[in-house]
Amino acid sequence: MIVTTTDKPTEATSRKAIELAAELEGRYVVRSGRTINAIVAKERDDEILIVGPRDIRLLQEGIPPFFYHPSMALVRLKRLLTGGNDTLLDVSGVSEGDEVVDCTAGLCADALVFSYAAGPAGRVVALEASPVVHALVREGLRAYESGIAQVDAAMRTIDTRRGPYQELLPAMPDKSADVVYFDPMFERAVRSSSGLEPLRARARHDALDPETVRHATRIARKKVVLKDHRASGQFERLGFRPARLSASSVAYGVIDVD
Repeated sequence: MIVTTTDKPTEATSRKAIELAAELEGRYVVRSGRTINAIVAKERDDEILIVGPRDIRLLQEGIPPFFYHPSMALVRLKRLLTGGNDTLLDVSGVSEGDEVVDCTAGLCADALVFSYAAGPAGRVVALEASPVVHALVREGLRAYESGIAQVDAAMRTIDTRRGPYQELLPAMPDKSADVVYFDPMFERAVRSSSGLEPLRARARHDALDPETVRHATRIARKKVVLKDHRASGQFERLGFRPARLSASSVAYGVIDVD
């Protein structure tokens, strides 16, 4: 991976690029007024991370650019701010003061909704297996400005952690979160989610396993929630009761923890 900056970078931008190159084991290349194509051709690497003053973008041939954005979370939060509801919050029951572990963070869209619902007294820990996705989303959550104070505050308080949930969950103490949540990348893609294709290309596609579910139920005080394709068969296989099934491709399953 090549890491460089936008043209005419500030000192802070260059410093951030150097830090990310070290973190992601990439090669920092000084821009020096060159085009991105010129850098790629010279360095012979088709994966390039471009660090700018407002965002960070990952470019790779054949894949749409990847960068942080709140995705549909912003639409969902605007609905909540005007008194509407959210299906995930209805299913999970997450509310003020709750602690949540989101095991499949991705762009942190669901983690952001959880963070807003849990409020300043709560906590959301978001786990992400992909090093580059983790880094870009972490930096995006720190810097993105939605123009809505409550949304920005919810972004800033998400605790992002790098690593696969299969390794991180076993180290977490018993009853240390109210809700543990899984949203694995659907094996059967949902057509309406084409905007997530850059994430899909870089995500892990591990199937959720019974041992991980056992750790999740050990950690949770209230519920373990799984979001999946309604025809996946995962709820039955892993012992989740269907909590929301409809004509939509997306469904939720719950394990209630005593």
